[in-house]
Amino acid sequence: MATSSSLLGSPVDAPGLEGRVSRLGIALLRIVVGVTFLHEAAWKRPPEFGRDTGRGLWEWSNFAVEYPVFLPYSWFVEYIVQPNFILFGWTVFFLEAALGAFLILGLFTRLTAVVCVFQSLAITFSVLNQPVYSEWDYAYYLLIGANLAIIGTAAGRHYGLDAALRPLWQRSNGRLARLLLRAS
Repeated sequence: MATSSSLLGSPVDAPGLEGRVSRLGIALLRIVVGVTFLHEAAWKRPPEFGRDTGRGLWEWSNFAVEYPVFLPYSWFVEYIVQPNFILFGWTVFFLEAALGAFLILGLFTRLTAVVCVFQSLAITFSVLNQPVYSEWDYAYYLLIGANLAIIGTAAGRHYGLDAALRPLWQRSNGRLARLLLRAS
């Protein structure tokens, strides 16, 4: 019969092979999501981001207005994003590249995954109803779920830079160190 502590314990906390395999799985999930965000950044083509051809990020952003999923987001895209599209394009390009890099490195992982959830929601709100491309809707839900798992498991503490840097931050009494601990 299992004891209450074994029922409440998690494989991540388990000693030996079971714990190592769980930590490796969490790290691999984090890296795969990071590579996904790097891939997303890579198809955005600066400096026009598709505005000159009606393709690329311009086209996908406009789906939010043409085929709304969430009306407040559609309004935001039409009245804030479209008039400032080049700034938006550069912001998204660098944001997604940074998110991918931070997840791959396991740096500030919890904060990064929170931002990834919001970015994934923005992507979902932009393209979920569009009829132009054959998309698998659940890919967006899986991306959100994977980032929630990364947050919940503090995935950067497993084979990531967060694991290496947390002891330094824990030794410090400074405000920045406390913030970095929370971000990891």
